[in-house]
Parts: sequence; C-alpha cells; structure tokens
Amino acid sequence: MRTVSSESIEQAVYNLAKNACLRLTPSCTQALNKAAAAEEKGSAAAFALDTVLQNARTAAAETMAVCQDTGYAVILAKIGQNVHIDGALFSEAVNNGVRKAYEDFCFRKSICDPITRVNTADNTPAAIHTEIVGGDKISLTFLPKGFGSENMSKIFMLTPAKGVNGIIESIVETVRLAGSKPCPPVYVGVGIGGTFDTCAFLAKKALTRDIGSANPRKDVAEIERIALEKINALNIGAQGFGGKITALGVSCELAPTHIAGLPVAVNIQCHCVRCEKVTL
Repeated sequence: MRTVSSESIEQAVYNLAKNACLRLTPSCTQALNKAAAAEEKGSAAAFALDTVLQNARTAAAETMAVCQDTGYAVILAKIGQNVHIDGALFSEAVNNGVRKAYEDFCFRKSICDPITRVNTADNTPAAIHTEIVGGDKISLTFLPKGFGSENMSKIFMLTPAKGVNGIIESIVETVRLAGSKPCPPVYVGVGIGGTFDTCAFLAKKALTRDIGSANPRKDVAEIERIALEKINALNIGAQGFGGKITALGVSCELAPTHIAGLPVAVNIQCHCVRCEKVTL
C-alpha cells in the first residue's frame, strides 16, 4: 500500500488548473496551424485562425488565460486500489486546488446555483469523476470546460436499427445545428453505448484525447474519420466564416450497451482545447 498525501493532490490540481487555463494543448495548436494552412490565404477563415493562434501565443507569453471562459473544472481521476490517501478527502483536496488556482491567477469564477444563479465565487465544486484501477498511483486529468460549447452538446437514445449511419448522422447534425455558436473549429467528443449517463461521460472522456488520435478499434476509427469528413463539408468554418475546417477532430469512446438501445452522446469543445494530465 502506497500513501499519497491530500496536500500533494491539492498541489497537483493547482498546477493542472493553472497550466490548462493558460495554454492550448500541443495537439490543438498543431491542429489549428494545420487548419490555418488549409484555408485560402486572405479569407475570413484564415484571418480567424491566425487571430486564434496569436491569442494563444500572447496568453502564454503574458501568463494570462487563453480564453475568458476558464470553464467548469472537470477532473478525471484514476485511483490505484493500492493507494491510501492521507489527510483530507480526495474531493476536498481537488476543490482546494481548483479554488486556489482560480484565485491566484484571476481566472473567471463561473459556477453558480442552477436555480438562484448565486455564484459560488471560487469556481467550485469541481466535476469529479473517479475510477478505481490497479496499481498504486493516481492519474489526474484536468479539463476546463467552457459552456459556449457545452451548451451545444446533445445526447441521443437511438434504436439499434439506426446503426453506424445513425451514429454518424447524430454527430454531424449536432455540429450543424450548433453552427458558429461554439466558436469553431470545434473538437467533437463522442460517447457510444453504455447508459444515458455513462454515454455522456464517455463523450467527455473522449475530449481528453489528443486531437488527431484514432480509436484503436478500426470500425470506431472509421466512424471518427467519416464524421469528421462530413462535418468539414458543412462549410461552417472558423468562427462561422465558412471554409474547409469546421472541426479539428472527432474522438469516439464506447462501452457495451443494452440489446434494446444505442445511446450516443456528442460533447462539443470549442477551438480552445485545454487539458493537462499528471500521475502521482
């Protein structure tokens, strides 16, 4: 049994929150550069992409948030069953790390009561997803999720007869209906299977993958490829100005489901993909 202190978890989350909100992921920067090169020189889409990239460079240089919406703090944690956490509760340590980072770096506090709309004033509580795995380590993934894109996400309870075509149609239709609202080019996370709730989690988990990575299952990777191709034929383009690139990537995760169902969740992420990971 290995002991990990709650203080080390708190500090790790603090660092993850800081780094995630200040910079794009390397795969996002690479995808944006590729998208900018693909658009016609002098077009509105090319201008928008160049501006997005310049914004990211400025944010990193000036130690400022890369987007004003520093998001809902989403934590995906894999906790080894041979780990003993000493000190505060895991959730308390995570929330303390989020609270301190958002205060120290003047990140926007966006969490409020859903009915009264009273802000919690410190961007907590975080959305914490835990998974017990083998081993004696803790893996943490921090995803600050803005809501301009989150609001455009959808879940579909398809019948099995809809099949692969139904899955692809659901993905593409979600992006089509979103239009320019989620600040494209978007990154699309898709959950396939499971139940109503696990499907949505899988879609969120898919957004923590590097843009451009393919699902190891060839049939699922083919869904990713076809959906991306169809999305980029929509001509929504960067910031809705039209163009060749409406989505930077599509990533699918899946789980077994009931014989009577085919749940599909589509979680939209704006062009500002921010995600940091660490193992303790």
